[in-house]
Amino acid sequence: MTPAGKDERSARWTVEFYESGAEGSPVEAFLESLSFPAQVKVFNLIRLLEEHGVSLPFPYSSQITGRLRELRTQLGKAHLRILYCATPRRTFLLLHGFIKRAPRTPASAIDLANRRREEYLQRPGW
Repeated sequence: MTPAGKDERSARWTVEFYESGAEGSPVEAFLESLSFPAQVKVFNLIRLLEEHGVSLPFPYSSQITGRLRELRTQLGKAHLRILYCATPRRTFLLLHGFIKRAPRTPASAIDLANRRREEYLQRPGW
């Protein structure tokens, strides 16, 4: 229990967008490339992630592999995905956004998100 009497799982989480010097924020760039209705759906999903934390259920969030998870939403036929992970500081790190076009998440997207996660966690202060 937290000092305010809330269960740890119900305490609000924060969300960070992965950034690198070369790329800037790839998830923000992905979001900017989407139509306004798609942006609204994804931002509402990110808000749910902040509110529900690790207990955000399927179909909004699902396990990909290891510590990697995906935020999931759909607008028409577009399956919008954001790969993310939780950090020890009660922060979700948004790593990679894409439109899913096949039944399985592409290995290249998983590899890219895992590389970004590892690079981020090796930064000073972690």
